[in-house]
Amino acid sequence: MHERPLPGGNEPGSPSRSGWADPARLLAITRRQFFCRCATGMGTIALASLLEQGAFARAGELLDDPMAVRPPHFPARAKRVIFLHMAGAPSQLDLFDPKPRLKELDGQPIPDELVKNERFAFIRGTPKVLPSPYEFAPRGQSGAVFSNLLPHISGIADDITVIRSMKTDHFNHAPAQLFVHAGSQLPGRPSMGSWVTYGLGSENRDLPGFVVLTSGPNGPDAGNTLWSSGFLPTVHQGVQFRSRGDPVLYVSNPPGVSDRTRRQSLDAVRDLNRINLGRIGDPEIATRIAQYEMAYRMQTSVPELMDISGEPKEIHELYGTEPGMTSFANNCLLARRLVERGVRFVQLYHWGWDSHGTSSGDDIITSLPARCKETDQASAALVKDLKQRGLLDDTLVIWGGEFGRTPMNEARNDSKFLGRDHHPHAFTIWMAGGGVKRGFTLGATDELGYHVTEDPVHVHDLQATILHLLGMDHTRLTYRFQGRNFRLTDVFGNVVHKVIA
Repeated sequence: MHERPLPGGNEPGSPSRSGWADPARLLAITRRQFFCRCATGMGTIALASLLEQGAFARAGELLDDPMAVRPPHFPARAKRVIFLHMAGAPSQLDLFDPKPRLKELDGQPIPDELVKNERFAFIRGTPKVLPSPYEFAPRGQSGAVFSNLLPHISGIADDITVIRSMKTDHFNHAPAQLFVHAGSQLPGRPSMGSWVTYGLGSENRDLPGFVVLTSGPNGPDAGNTLWSSGFLPTVHQGVQFRSRGDPVLYVSNPPGVSDRTRRQSLDAVRDLNRINLGRIGDPEIATRIAQYEMAYRMQTSVPELMDISGEPKEIHELYGTEPGMTSFANNCLLARRLVERGVRFVQLYHWGWDSHGTSSGDDIITSLPARCKETDQASAALVKDLKQRGLLDDTLVIWGGEFGRTPMNEARNDSKFLGRDHHPHAFTIWMAGGGVKRGFTLGATDELGYHVTEDPVHVHDLQATILHLLGMDHTRLTYRFQGRNFRLTDVFGNVVHKVIA
């Protein structure tokens, strides 16, 4: 992993990744600079040595396995991540953050001082206060409060940290989703999973280091840009697995091509690519080699992984899974099977949480309970299953959306269905395992749930904390692109030490 330049202009490369220099730095040296530096004295000897020993070839050998395991900056609490993203943004006010004051003000106009000059996605005029129709109660020894829509997640209250004070900069879905997962609202930046595999590599040579699973009638609003590797080598891009048909597109042999023919073809292409890699040292050639080989190995490893029919009956009952179906529950079980096999970062997206209240298909009376029913049992089961297998301590599980929902009824076009607009100023997530506290709640919002009042946690702070738990300093995990060092947290982010056990 590259680091920020040190004082004096020295820019270190990847620790222990090459014999004498980082290959990425070799590519950055121009032909003129190279010969000028080697023109006299020791430079001449060095040039002769490089030409004789084939430094670029050695760099190529190193780059031949770009997913090799690499040590973190400091001892890690977590080795892997499972991120459960509820695409569309769940209503924190109906699930995690009860506000009795909303009931007292039911149907009254929201105070002007809160909404003056405020921009909303769909609300127009002066909206009216909307209390939650659901009951809340403290659960577990921790006393964390949950809605009755989440009976299973509330049952693991003593195993999770709830953060009620999340904040973001964006209130539209695609930009906000990109912001959570790539640190920028603009497409083209690497996803968090890509940054993690770039920094740490992968522990399984037969599966991708970063795997994506989706469920629900649609995918996330930002599409596959959410698991893009951006300007990082493309070997770090997330690979989407499907529950039906070929688990991974274009991995199976075409009709008429035998395994032996495919292997011979790959060997020939690999040898040609290695020659080219040794000649010019381009890391993308190493990525190409690694991806071809990974695709070949996945022909065996992926079908075995995706076949959950052999799981015990009690596991299917725990998760609520049905082999052969496409569901969030099946994806949660697959996530456990993936991290068991050493996959570094598993990303789940479940679509349908956009509770605007324009119809029964997106309100908080019919639609929200349906989304909870689809995800509640399996989310809790994943934590329980990891725990009973001894995997929870070093697996970080994250559950949440891209922003929150307003404490006012949206009432778009005078709709009679109850719903809430997008709200960037306050929302809730929860985390489990991987070094975070158990049975802990961080942060608070005001009496209406509009603004954070205690322990604000910005999206960049969450990203910095995730990387910290993985043993990486978010200010040092950088990649030089277009003249500057980029990082997941841009130039922001503080580790939230209060949630760390």
